Amino acid sequence: MKQSVKWAFGLWLCCASTGFAESQQGVVVELYTSQGCSSCPPADDHFASFVQTPGVIALALHVDYWDYIGWTDTFASPKYTKRQKAYAHAEGSKMIYTPQVIVNGTERVVGNQAASVTSAIKQSVALTSPVTLTLVRQGDKVVIHAEARQPLRDGTRIQLVRYTPEKTVQIERGENAGRAVTYHNIVTSWEDIGAWTGDQPLDMSTKAVGGAPIVVIIQTEGPSTILAAARIE
Repeated sequence: MKQSVKWAFGLWLCCASTGFAESQQGVVVELYTSQGCSSCPPADDHFASFVQTPGVIALALHVDYWDYIGWTDTFASPKYTKRQKAYAHAEGSKMIYTPQVIVNGTERVVGNQAASVTSAIKQSVALTSPVTLTLVRQGDKVVIHAEARQPLRDGTRIQLVRYTPEKTVQIERGENAGRAVTYHNIVTSWEDIGAWTGDQPLDMSTKAVGGAPIVVIIQTEGPSTILAAARIE
């Protein structure tokens, strides 16, 4: 049976299978940040306040384009820079910057404007998801089940994300030299694992080796709107 899920603070979609961890569906908050960016620490601090917020899946993607100014970001990947550029290209822009927050693939906010970030997240959390999504962890695999309330008009990609919950870095050079910054939900991998039209329920499994948290995201191509996302610890 198909059902819609209201995203609201405190509302979770849980897997009903006895003996398995519960998956949690929520709004994706992507923070594009860098250890070499002097404007980023306030955004990193504010981002941390959403890590445990019900209904929110907070993911920090460290980019590499500030590495040239004297400090190489220890978490950065050119893949995350590429993803940020793809978002810019999708809206007809050539500019990328840090800190930037992208909420559910559509709302773009300057990352250190705390009130604007909070407002964008609350607005997205209040929307109804067109897709239900649950995850079950089985050893080194994750089993994914999704149902769409109606066939999806645009092509969608299924993405598997892993992250490190917390790590403190002593920054020795660059604009933040001398600072110790604690980072949260640091993305360590972001993989495209398939496509889905929504015509039929989605049932698939994929490798997810290790104990790091798992996030699955169903997003329209572009990248654009995130239709559903779920996390399992």
